[in-house]
Amino acid sequence: MRLDSSVRRRLWLQHLLFLLLFSLVIGLLAWLSVRYPVQADWTASGRNTLSEASQAWLMRLDGPVRITAYIHDHSPLREGISRLVDRYRRYKPDMTLTFVNPDLLPDQVRQLGITEDGELSVEYAGRRETLQHPGEQALTQILQRLSRRQDRLVLFLEGHGERQPQGVANHDLGAFGRELAKIGIQTRGLNLATEPDIPADADGLVIAGPQIALAVGEIRVLLSYVQRGGHLLWLLEPEDPSGLHALAALLGITLLPGVVVDADTLRLGIHHPTFIPIADYGPHPITAPLRAPALLPQSVALDSQPLAGWQTDVLLESRSSSWSETGALEGQIQFDPNTLERPGPLILGLALSRLKPGEEPGDAARQRVVIIGDGDFLSNTYLGNGANLELGLNIFNWLVLDEALIALPPRSVPDPTLRLSESALALLAALFLVILPAGLMSSGWLIWWFRRRRR
Repeated sequence: MRLDSSVRRRLWLQHLLFLLLFSLVIGLLAWLSVRYPVQADWTASGRNTLSEASQAWLMRLDGPVRITAYIHDHSPLREGISRLVDRYRRYKPDMTLTFVNPDLLPDQVRQLGITEDGELSVEYAGRRETLQHPGEQALTQILQRLSRRQDRLVLFLEGHGERQPQGVANHDLGAFGRELAKIGIQTRGLNLATEPDIPADADGLVIAGPQIALAVGEIRVLLSYVQRGGHLLWLLEPEDPSGLHALAALLGITLLPGVVVDADTLRLGIHHPTFIPIADYGPHPITAPLRAPALLPQSVALDSQPLAGWQTDVLLESRSSSWSETGALEGQIQFDPNTLERPGPLILGLALSRLKPGEEPGDAARQRVVIIGDGDFLSNTYLGNGANLELGLNIFNWLVLDEALIALPPRSVPDPTLRLSESALALLAALFLVILPAGLMSSGWLIWWFRRRRR
């Protein structure tokens, strides 16, 4: 078909108008993408998105956060730090990030104690801390500590062979004590033989497995502390020798005889029946954020009686295949209904709360007590197992009335390897090497043939 000059002119104008409109649409889309950015995290574990715990905590911060990264100009760490802070700025736009070359400000670096390239200085509400290894867990914990008006003080009973928060022995709690310091909870020992009373500025008291009986006067001090509304964490052990029967009666608990065992744990890869996995948690603020199972070695089961004025919640419970073994833990063990042994599920942890005596209703006026039938799960030996650390931190945050300061669950990274069978590999090879090329060639030939017939 022949085209005269007028037709060509109209076609040329149409093409020009199309290009102008197309360019305008592209420009508008580019402007919208800058003005209204949209991001999506398609990773399996959501590792490019802040956890719900971090998001909830950022909503509680009512002031700006200033982050200064002391890092050299061409360091490869810059991009990772920027991505990390950008994830926070999606939920807190007034968080700022500034890069500073440490070589240009040696006095400031020395004053702040900056020792590593890529170290962060985080400032909020007039308080400042440094962070050597940036990550969501560490950065959120710093924001938690900075948001506290002052550090909490928790006392650990000592003088009777208890586990110590600064101890380095396998049974001590030194590693856990350092984790408490990271979230603004300071620990100190309390010997009632030299200090006749519990200081009023203490935010809580921990009884971590005494190995000898307490004196009558010491028991009286502990009873008075609980009766007047003090917060308490009691880590029990099988065959507890502390002599704190009056305290157990005051809290309405009874220790069942024997050690909790579960002969079915071998299927889970646990080779000792006294290592009890806790996978099912209740809706309590302490256990609700937990996603991984905790592991309690050599626990004692608890029996609880309802007390007037107290709210009692079960935190930890063994599986139905467990029981309290009163015999020797050697050879083939099995449940004996003709003894004092109790079948599972068994209570291994309790949380109690009540309105403090003489106080008006309110969260700050509630007394909180946690009783766990095991102290090994927080020890230097077993702290790294499962969710033991998260469980311990959540217990302490709840005790000091800061249950919002929860531990962040670790992000699980699924196996990125794609494994295909031989038949699947052959099918993919045939698809991309034979079928698709043949289809493209056939469609091209058909288009050429139809166009040739029209001429």
